[in-house]
Amino acid sequence: MQDPGTGSFRALRVRNFRIYASANLVSLTGTWMQRIGQDWLVLQLSGDSGVALGLITALQFGPSLLLSMYGGVLADRYEKRRTLLICQALMGLLALVLAILVATDAVALWHVFALAAGLGSVAAIDLPVRQAFVSEMVGSALLTNAVSLNSTIFNGARLVGPAVAGLLIGASSGNTAPAFFVNAASFAFTIAALAGMRASELRPSTPVARAKGQLREGLRYTRAHPDLLLAMGLAFVIGTFGFNYQVTIALMAREQFGLGAEAFGLLSTTFAVGSLTGALLSTRRSVRPRQRFLVISAVVFGLFTVVAGLMPGYASFALLLVPTGAAALVFSVANNSFVQLGVDPQMRGRVMALYFMSFMGGTPVGAPLIGWISEHLGAPWGLILGGAVCVVAGLGAAAWLARGRRVRLEGALRPPRLRLRVGAPGTRVPSARLRAAAEAAEEQTTGPQNLGR
Repeated sequence: MQDPGTGSFRALRVRNFRIYASANLVSLTGTWMQRIGQDWLVLQLSGDSGVALGLITALQFGPSLLLSMYGGVLADRYEKRRTLLICQALMGLLALVLAILVATDAVALWHVFALAAGLGSVAAIDLPVRQAFVSEMVGSALLTNAVSLNSTIFNGARLVGPAVAGLLIGASSGNTAPAFFVNAASFAFTIAALAGMRASELRPSTPVARAKGQLREGLRYTRAHPDLLLAMGLAFVIGTFGFNYQVTIALMAREQFGLGAEAFGLLSTTFAVGSLTGALLSTRRSVRPRQRFLVISAVVFGLFTVVAGLMPGYASFALLLVPTGAAALVFSVANNSFVQLGVDPQMRGRVMALYFMSFMGGTPVGAPLIGWISEHLGAPWGLILGGAVCVVAGLGAAAWLARGRRVRLEGALRPPRLRLRVGAPGTRVPSARLRAAAEAAEEQTTGPQNLGR
């Protein structure tokens, strides 16, 4: 196989990954347009309810708790490219249904909730399959770079999508249907890219035969690796209390600053600028991150989130979103790479499913809770308290790592040995093994006649 070389974009030299990444940029731009449109539509239909905004987020990410592990089993059991084709087609169809409902003025709030839950259910299957498929496209040598580039693409789309959605909704006098139509059409690019790949250049892992207990096997495997447990614990806390910017930014724009969809889109874009910066910085990494790097990046992200919530005006808040977004992506990419590079290929689908369950499984609780806090205490408090929890979690993980190092150090130290000395100072009593050897030598020297003495 050809040497992958060096450089921040080295994984793009692989044809299959290159066409997939290009199509993914288009598709994810549409996805971000849908998210902005969906959040704005919920605020319109619910009368600016923070709880409703948190609930729509919970419904979209809640199915991860039930279906992600099953998606991981499918990723390990079946051809990943075919599974992704089915998932992409279903998500495009759901986006089209929402677009038609809004365009015909037949949409109700429960429609948005139901379709968000449907989209979340398909995405719960799609995500672990997609993550495991990356290694099949590029191989283990380029996996870290490919994960970073995927995050760069994701945040490049986040940079463009919200701004375009805000402008499109504003130009349509608040109508969100155009954003949904664009998203529905964008799935065609990913479907075409998947269909056009060269199957001979993929590196498929050996399929896992259908058998009972495969979900439990994934859980046992993860439980036996403390490093994976640490990464998933951090992912759960930060995903639950820190990664709720789709809720907090919307409420800050509308409630704290009294601004419209265009300002909301621009704030999301500002956050994406930082996220893109963090993702680009992560592309230079070529080895598995260390545990202490995960802990430090988690604490830094939490501190920036707290400071962002303390900003008094729109401009200062937008400015703080840049380093906050960068810290979020540095942590996210490092944690993702840490888990992917620490598992066996035959277990990658199930472990990554468990990882994303941890990352997004707390959202059904965290998003409504942050929405409720923001609605009753003020939008800034959703950021301040959420960031504070992330800081505490990072410091707790640091204390756990430090304790583990002390235990390993103590285990490496030899216990003191008590030696009994008999005779003149400076003489030692030889060990039992040395005494036996000396006696044997004496017997050989004196001969068998001495045995009777």
